[in-house]
Amino acid sequence: MKTTDTILVVDDDRAHRTMLHTLLSGWGYEVNEADDGQTAIEQVHARAFDLILMDVRMIHVSGLEALAEIRVYNPAIPIIIMTAYSSVETAVEALKKGAYDYLTKPLDFDELRLVMERAMDHSQLKEENRILKETLGSQFDTRNIIGRSEAMIRLLETVAQVAPSEATVLITGESGAGKELIAGAVHFNSPRKDGPFVKMNCAAVTETLLESELFGHEKGAFTGAHRRKEGKFRQADGGSIFLDEVSEMSLSMQVKLLRVLQEREFPRVGGEDIVKVDVRVIAATNKELIQEIDAGRFREDLYYRLNVVTLNVPALRERSEDIPLLAGHFLTMFAEKNHKGLKGFSPQAMDRLLRYHWPGNVRELMNAVERAVVLSRYEYIDEEDLPFAIKDGLAGDTASFPPRIAESGLLLEDMERETILKTLESTAGNKSEAARRLGITRKTLHKKLKKYGVMP
Repeated sequence: MKTTDTILVVDDDRAHRTMLHTLLSGWGYEVNEADDGQTAIEQVHARAFDLILMDVRMIHVSGLEALAEIRVYNPAIPIIIMTAYSSVETAVEALKKGAYDYLTKPLDFDELRLVMERAMDHSQLKEENRILKETLGSQFDTRNIIGRSEAMIRLLETVAQVAPSEATVLITGESGAGKELIAGAVHFNSPRKDGPFVKMNCAAVTETLLESELFGHEKGAFTGAHRRKEGKFRQADGGSIFLDEVSEMSLSMQVKLLRVLQEREFPRVGGEDIVKVDVRVIAATNKELIQEIDAGRFREDLYYRLNVVTLNVPALRERSEDIPLLAGHFLTMFAEKNHKGLKGFSPQAMDRLLRYHWPGNVRELMNAVERAVVLSRYEYIDEEDLPFAIKDGLAGDTASFPPRIAESGLLLEDMERETILKTLESTAGNKSEAARRLGITRKTLHKKLKKYGVMP
């Protein structure tokens, strides 16, 4: 595992190069040297560097020429240009061509260290964001979010309207309903999609640490603060920040968040310098904030700042017609992960899934399907493979049907017919795919369609 950042120092002044080598090595970096732009280009092709410090004026290949070539080969490497006072205009030109920053000679070592740390933090965040986007692929494409119920269709239509705007978004819904997925859909379908998407669970850390995590801190701000740290808001500059469980913030932290929402600026913990950011805020809560305001636990002014647009993610029991689709998706995912050739769910298993009230929502369904995949011994998941609460706790209990089903007085047979028809609709009439999602054979599907008079 890599533990030391590697710096390439490019300068035709041997004395200056040697001085930087000694200084950076003392700071704990691995240092390589190049005396010309061409040598720097060759070294970049030969190995990976975390950062390049490069002089502008060199005899054979200039810093600007080397900058252009290196950016084409590997644009992820941050390059800091070093220049004399007389060539600041050239350094500004370098910034336009992709340099991270420039420093004037003679170098201020404190400034050098700060700019280097900031550049590598920025580079790491960009790389993590790139990997995240490649890994997630089209997960946040609203067309690929699983849900064909009326409630989910309305939600996704609203996401499509809200995403292109700069409006602050408040996402509400029960734990496990998919609020983070909707937050991602807002970001990745917005003009900020190429910027960072930074997530913070406000309930996961103490108040003191939360302030540092969000706004950063200066060196020496508190015990253990050995260096300056940029917070989540600074990391999200140019993109979006997702504040999950925002209702868990203390009142004092709510005041500080309110200022950021109003001014888009803040000081780091222990510092006086003001940090300005361009960030879209997406917040989420599983609590009724109006009730929290009445109880004195949430600021009314912050609520109205966050609540520019509200997106409510429906509980799974409120969109029971999506259960077969979600269950089929999770089965395919976990069967592939565990190298199992599962074909679907038995009718009895699907019946149990449809009857259950899902207090843990989509997250609980995903965990239940994963467990069933791991324990299943046959081609189809049976009710015996499901968790106890699902297979036994609610069997035969009509009161435990999702409210929409129970209140409408639908019989199990009616519910089955509705599920089959909606699944067929979602697959554009593809019976093989519909049978796969429902966990039954194509022959069984054919019989049921005939039974319900849907086909000859």
